[in-house]
Amino acid sequence: MDIIFTDTIGVPKEYEPKPAFKMIPEWYKNTESYISDEKKPSGDGNTTGTIKRCMPVFDALNSGYLLETYTDIYVSRKKAEYADKDYYEQTGKTKLLTPAKVKKLKLKENYSWYEWPSYNPIAFHPPEQAPLYPGTTSYSSVPKWINPWSIKTPPGYSSLFLPPLHRNSTFVAMPGVVDTDTYTAPVNIVFMLADPDFAGLVPAGTPIAQVIPFQREVWQMSIGMQEDLQAQNTVTAKLRTRFFDSYKNQFRQVKEYR
Repeated sequence: MDIIFTDTIGVPKEYEPKPAFKMIPEWYKNTESYISDEKKPSGDGNTTGTIKRCMPVFDALNSGYLLETYTDIYVSRKKAEYADKDYYEQTGKTKLLTPAKVKKLKLKENYSWYEWPSYNPIAFHPPEQAPLYPGTTSYSSVPKWINPWSIKTPPGYSSLFLPPLHRNSTFVAMPGVVDTDTYTAPVNIVFMLADPDFAGLVPAGTPIAQVIPFQREVWQMSIGMQEDLQAQNTVTAKLRTRFFDSYKNQFRQVKEYR
């Protein structure tokens, strides 16, 4: 299967999308595979394997493709004692107030101010568009990353957009699903700050979203019966026959994203 990323604005090559397996975070690389770096039973029938031996975490880290920031972003905190043009432009409220009201309205909120050297990578939604979404407030705008990449998947395949999995991120992308087999325009990515009070530099090349293609299918839910429980017990018994890498060697299926 092929997934095609097409640059629509001329992004420097070093900031092109990358398979997630090429950008493993340092915390994972630096974690030992076994407690005290000793591959042995724990003494109570369990394994000394660390999170680095957990295949579900490994597969999540390596799934799909990472989109990166393609320019520096600097975030600072501003305190609006009185309403000004800049505040209303970044909070999306310019249409709500007349110039006379802007001059009279006193404000005391702190809000995030974004700056960048090139490309105009961020736009803003007014908070009224997502008034109840976790992390939004009545006075802060909702920023979105202007994604330059057109994404195309084969017929019947969509793309799941997520925050980078198991990676520390200043920007937390709003998850979404897009049918990238029919809709191939760039998908802009709404985000919030992981720390609402963050201030500082977010350097170009910072992962901002993980894109995982998947095949659309119709699913029907049901509740398992006694035979399903018996089958599950058989799997559990097989899993418990080994101290080390039991799931990896007996159940896991390889996933590849190149």
